[in-house]
Amino acid sequence: MITIIDRPKLKNRATLSNLASTGGLVLLLASVVLPLFLPKWAKFSFVTMVIGLGAAMVGIYFANRWVRKPRPEERLDQALKPLNDSHHLFHFPALPCDHVLLTPNGVILLETVNLGGEFYYQNQHWKEAMTMGRAIRFIVEEHLGDPIRSVRQAENFLRERLAGEIGSELTIPIKSIVVFTHPGAHLEIEATSIPVCKVDKLRKQILIQGSKLDPEVYQRLDGFFRAATLK
Repeated sequence: MITIIDRPKLKNRATLSNLASTGGLVLLLASVVLPLFLPKWAKFSFVTMVIGLGAAMVGIYFANRWVRKPRPEERLDQALKPLNDSHHLFHFPALPCDHVLLTPNGVILLETVNLGGEFYYQNQHWKEAMTMGRAIRFIVEEHLGDPIRSVRQAENFLRERLAGEIGSELTIPIKSIVVFTHPGAHLEIEATSIPVCKVDKLRKQILIQGSKLDPEVYQRLDGFFRAATLK
């Protein structure tokens, strides 16, 4: 398998996340120190505290997304590594879905959930077991939301986009999968409209039935996703 990712872009996002969280903590410290050493500036300590708290929370939120291990793209790379080089995995393209796998038979959108805990899907609704630790981290972590709806919306967007880029006369097979990448995730899933699995079961889900893509169409798709990822 070939992986395509804009690592400088990923590194910049991680750096900005760290700067925001560190800067916020520095401002929080300054809000405590100001009244002690500079009484004349004490009236600004509350403002400094509010700004520092906000910056720290935003920084930690994005650090959880762009810095914290295990990274979702690393887990996907590991799970799909045995695939041959006709499979191209694109990470963080400028599209509604963060991970796209181009296969000889079509395109697969991978909607990742990088959260640990117990997750349930029943009667077309998602539920999450809320532990004390998760409740404490809730503000600074991503939320589960509805990953099935999210990837369906991304799929509809991509179909329209590809119709304009590749041609509306061509039907590009597109499959969507929700993948839980965190090793601490536990799932109880009833019947769903699309596959939902943990990352270690992903390879069993990526088969697209039907004939292979025309080589020219495959190359045009590859060029489209490369441009969206590396621009």
